[in-house]
Amino acid sequence: MKTLFTFALAGLLATSTLAANSNEDLLDNTDARAKFKKVNVLLKEGIGKTKVAILNEDGKILHQRKVKVGDEKVLIPYDLNNMPCGEYQVKISTEEDEVIYTVETFDKRLEMDEYPLMAYGKIVDDETVNIAVIGLSEPGVDIKVRYADSNKLIHAETINHPDGFRKDFKLKGVSPDEVYFEITDNLGRTKNLYF
Repeated sequence: MKTLFTFALAGLLATSTLAANSNEDLLDNTDARAKFKKVNVLLKEGIGKTKVAILNEDGKILHQRKVKVGDEKVLIPYDLNNMPCGEYQVKISTEEDEVIYTVETFDKRLEMDEYPLMAYGKIVDDETVNIAVIGLSEPGVDIKVRYADSNKLIHAETINHPDGFRKDFKLKGVSPDEVYFEITDNLGRTKNLYF
């Protein structure tokens, strides 16, 4: 009786070791990664019949498909642009084993030229306006001072500071509410400041 129990225990340990090894094999032969709102699932050659599922954070299956992986690796792209940013699970399973990856999608960062120009102004006194421009990626900002009612150009200059600048502009004989500043950087972003 003791011998039978010992054999059963040894068989159970051997089976659990094989299951752990096959789990590690599946983990070594698969991968899932997110880049922005795209998820790529990689299945390396020789896995055989595989089921791939995308689940939301509540465990609900959003998409599922069967794939047969032969002599070449398979890359399965998923586009989640119509889904909210967040955490998703990629479940990869074979007849013997199952692996779950957690991936997080996020919106693409805007390029510098997609951000608005950050330019600010404040009245210092009756004939002086202080202009500040920040967050530049390249030097070179064109500043034009124009009459507010006719758009006639009063003054124009280019300031070449690499990151940004702050400068007082003296308006001789003109009050700040009679003019506006047209500010354009090297990326073509423009902002008009009225007072």
